[in-house]
Amino acid sequence: MDDFTTVLDGVGPRLRALRTARSITLTDLAESTGISLSTLSRLESGGRKPTLELLLPLARAFGVALDELVDAPETGDPRVRMPSFRRGGATFVPLTRRPGGVQAFKQILPPGYPNREFEPQSHEGYEWMYVLSGRVRLFLGDQQTDLRPGEVVEFDTHLPHAVTNPFDQPAEILNLFGPQGERAHVRTRQA
Repeated sequence: MDDFTTVLDGVGPRLRALRTARSITLTDLAESTGISLSTLSRLESGGRKPTLELLLPLARAFGVALDELVDAPETGDPRVRMPSFRRGGATFVPLTRRPGGVQAFKQILPPGYPNREFEPQSHEGYEWMYVLSGRVRLFLGDQQTDLRPGEVVEFDTHLPHAVTNPFDQPAEILNLFGPQGERAHVRTRQA
């Protein structure tokens, strides 16, 4: 048996293990992915070979990277190499690769950010923010708070919010963003 066949034969048991570990029924998974119940059953039992169009919605539903479903071989390089992007004058460096779930970003705000009028925004989710360097001003509802390096805030993003840098030095922050209200679990004492 070649490596390709071995990889494909391992997909079904991994799918079943992910589903049972999350206490998800085949019916629930079929509803959330749009894949028929019989197809999911045959995938798990090895009666159907996985295809990209089946694996992509499953990876999204389980909140895992596609290579985790197929048990892709290690590349040997543990560095996350995600391309950064700019939005509204700020630079965002993604620090996570997996689709869905909590996403991590390093955000770099230039002095005077934003250089235009801004309106606090609200959206689905929950955010945790840690100031690495510089200072930022957080507008959260009717409150305004200046944050320094080492300070942390967390908030429900349904509340109108904006992060600015009205100061004369660049600021770097670490953001964890969880969709649909997912929150970071903070442990303050050892169990």
